[in-house]
Amino acid sequence: MTTTIETDLKEILGKLDNHLERIDNRLSNLELNQIEIKGEIKIFDEKLSGQINALDEKLSGQVNALDEKLSGQVNDLDKKLSGQVNALDEKLSGQISILDEKVIGIHKRLDNQEFINRGVLVGVILALFAGVVKLFGFFPNP
Repeated sequence: MTTTIETDLKEILGKLDNHLERIDNRLSNLELNQIEIKGEIKIFDEKLSGQINALDEKLSGQVNALDEKLSGQVNDLDKKLSGQVNALDEKLSGQISILDEKVIGIHKRLDNQEFINRGVLVGVILALFAGVVKLFGFFPNP
């Protein structure tokens, strides 16, 4: 049993043509969607770039403001410390002068003490010498 199928070639070609048209429509839609997506990506990229630039400018301004503020604070602190160092230097200079005067005074007292000690020592030696001379009779008794 052989069955023969008879169909019209025109029908088959018509169906193929319909399928090809649908495929072509789908491809056209895909191309349009792709173009729209590219456009949206460009818009999003431009928008994002603008936001990044604005954020960068804002941060740069804040960094500059912070830098100026810190520079001012450092300068103020430097001036304050310089004043304190100068005041401390003057105070120490005054104390050093007072200590120098005290040392000079102590030095004079030590010089006087040494002179007195030498005098006493010489007196003791002379007294010993005189006692030895009298003891051994180098001088006659009166």
